[in-house]
Amino acid sequence: MGKSHLECVLVIALCLLASVPDALCQAEETVDLPKVDEFSGAVPAGSETDSTTIQREEEALNAEGENVQERKFRENSEKHEFQAEVGRLMDIIINSLYSNKDIFLRELISNGSDALDKIRFHSLTEPEVLGEGENAQMDIRISLDKENKILKIRDRGVGMTKDDLINNLGTIAKSGTSAFLEQMQKSGDLNLIGQFGVGFYSVYLVADYVEVISKHNDNVQWIWESKADGNFAISEDTENEDLGRGTQINIHLKEDAAEYADEAKLKELVSKYSEFINFPIYLHASKEVSEEVPLEEGDEIEEEEEEEEEEEEEEEDEEEEENVEDEEEEEEPKTKTVKKTVWEWELLNDTKALWLRSAGDVEEEEYKKFYKSLSKTEEEPMAYSHFKAEGDVEFKTILFIPPTAPSDMFDNYHSRSSALKLYVRRVFISDEFEELVPKYLSFLKGIVDSDTLPLNVSREMLQQHSSLKTIKKKLVRKALDMIRKLAEEDEDKEEEKEDSDEEEAEKSEEKVKESKYDKFWKEYGKAIKLGIIEDSSNRTRLAKLLRFYTSKSEDKLVSLEEYVERMKDGQKQIYYLAGNSMDEVKNSAFLERLLKKDLEVIYFTDPLDEYLMQHLTEYDDKKFANASKEDLKFGDKDDEERSREKELKEEYKELTKWWKNILTTEEVENVKISNRLASSPCIVVTSKYGWSANMERIMKSQAMSSGSSSSYMKGRKTLEINPRHPIIKDLKERVANDDHGEEIQMLAKVLYDTALLESGFMLEDAKSFSSKVFSIVRNSLDIPVDAEVEEEVDVPEEEETIMEVDEEEESGEETEEEEMKDEL
Repeated sequence: MGKSHLECVLVIALCLLASVPDALCQAEETVDLPKVDEFSGAVPAGSETDSTTIQREEEALNAEGENVQERKFRENSEKHEFQAEVGRLMDIIINSLYSNKDIFLRELISNGSDALDKIRFHSLTEPEVLGEGENAQMDIRISLDKENKILKIRDRGVGMTKDDLINNLGTIAKSGTSAFLEQMQKSGDLNLIGQFGVGFYSVYLVADYVEVISKHNDNVQWIWESKADGNFAISEDTENEDLGRGTQINIHLKEDAAEYADEAKLKELVSKYSEFINFPIYLHASKEVSEEVPLEEGDEIEEEEEEEEEEEEEEEDEEEEENVEDEEEEEEPKTKTVKKTVWEWELLNDTKALWLRSAGDVEEEEYKKFYKSLSKTEEEPMAYSHFKAEGDVEFKTILFIPPTAPSDMFDNYHSRSSALKLYVRRVFISDEFEELVPKYLSFLKGIVDSDTLPLNVSREMLQQHSSLKTIKKKLVRKALDMIRKLAEEDEDKEEEKEDSDEEEAEKSEEKVKESKYDKFWKEYGKAIKLGIIEDSSNRTRLAKLLRFYTSKSEDKLVSLEEYVERMKDGQKQIYYLAGNSMDEVKNSAFLERLLKKDLEVIYFTDPLDEYLMQHLTEYDDKKFANASKEDLKFGDKDDEERSREKELKEEYKELTKWWKNILTTEEVENVKISNRLASSPCIVVTSKYGWSANMERIMKSQAMSSGSSSSYMKGRKTLEINPRHPIIKDLKERVANDDHGEEIQMLAKVLYDTALLESGFMLEDAKSFSSKVFSIVRNSLDIPVDAEVEEEVDVPEEEETIMEVDEEEESGEETEEEEMKDEL
């Protein structure tokens, strides 16, 4: 059963409670979905999804346009009230709303925080309500009775009267916090968690019996108790100590919830869910301490025996010292150190909610300290962003960039959740919301705290996706701004270096380490590339964050903006080439003419770059051009260049046609004159819209790749020849003179295969290529074609045995000689 369906069932079940007498609400009363007063730790005012939904449904019009509320029962009909089985309803609330037992502590601490908020609010006009001494302390205290498996949670909040206990804990989905907010709407805006009225009942996930002891300033102390079986009891408390003011919950743990009777587990839950609650949370914890105690007679004898040897060695020195000491003072009594277990109240939430303060009031050291607390490491963040968003959805956020990327950042990439923690009024809700930020920004750490975020009744998942989209959009913008500022800081430092004297620049270069943005790119460069692939709405912003090496900057990363600034007059394209390594790319034949013309080329060596360039087609109105694909242009051609190109095409027409005919159609689509080669005889390029050689190699390397499904994406191959190369010129002459027998054809095919390898393709028939090469070597060495490989000479078995025996004897003799040498 899905979570939304369960909530619908809950809404219907709550309506059925209208017929239950006494403790339950009357039929005419409207049930303000969902919650149980100050014990209900739900969400803030924005968490009104269920109640507003019911209101909209009530106001909806039927098909005839008639208001549903105007509908009445027929006059002569017999009226009945819905009946509800309270025990069954409690079971639905407890076991269907919550998927994680751990949240019971979050709910109860939230309730205690709400109660403290109420008494603090009242004390603004009536200071005497706080009382004096311990009663004036506003905190939450947790203690354990391990023997009886009882967990106690106490707050010094407003407390409850007998009527409050009946109405709030006895009426399911009755939220005292909601009622308190309604009363305060006219006079102030006090936003509290606890809108649904079912948070308190999460305690029954781990308890089979619960006692609530409460003392209000205007009433005596009462005990409310229940087993969640549909019944509860209230009596005046005459057996427990006077609380003074506030509420104590005694939770009798189930057998399968014994883990919550462990101090370490409670510390973990408070640290996770309630670390930033406004009020201090204490745990009555034990620890071992060392203590000096006087030695007894038996202990003194044992100690003297153990130290007897040491005393003898230092006897003379000690005698001199004792003589001096005896004159001035008596000997001090001997003591020993013992371990002792002590109990004390340990503060669990000493970290303050830094995001609630204005960014201008927070020092950099405070951000660093907060990050260390958040990440549970001693590392300092690479950068941070602190901001408050206002509008339809209000929230406060601090984002951090960790100094190192997670080792598993790209493992299970599409199912990975973000590292952001979602809070509502400083109460942790979850860190598993996948839609807070896009996948490529999942490395960000931080906190999102909203007062108006819509959650479901259990406060475990978001309901309204429109609000989530707004939050996501603002988070992405701020995150990209933070990364951009990191890059701009490095650019400003570089400009300062250029303006300084050469000597000072040299000194600073020796001292300056790797820049911040270079470190960022090293750790998170792949994430930015994935963002360009996945996030079309922010592609332009992300493109400005790209960094790469080029033919004019092989040691220093540059941006697209820097590349465009250095473009030559008349250059209309951004040239790039992708390959397996830097050496492979910069020595590629594809770049010969580009480098000769002093045109800058971007070097891509990451397999992800090929996917990246399929989505990034232009930057600043400049198209990207792959140097390994056909129709490469260097700018506008003049009439002389066009004329020369036409002449060469006509001159080599016979050779290109012959070469095309001896190669199969599957191998090559066309043979033509190249404008990109300078020193190489030929090269193989691919069609403009197909895979490049590098991309084809990457796809073939995929473990789950399918040849049939990817064949249509392979680029059509074109053999480009260099008309100025002597090999090509000689071939042209031979073809013109009809001197192109089998040997010349084989040489032409070897040239093509060699060009394939140099272009980055993988040979389909490596055996055929190696045979051609061996044949060329044979001819070069004038070895006859009919020369055969000599057969291996078989040695008779008897001779083999004799040879083996002789070898053993020789080795034995050598061993004896070595042993004799060792003895000597």
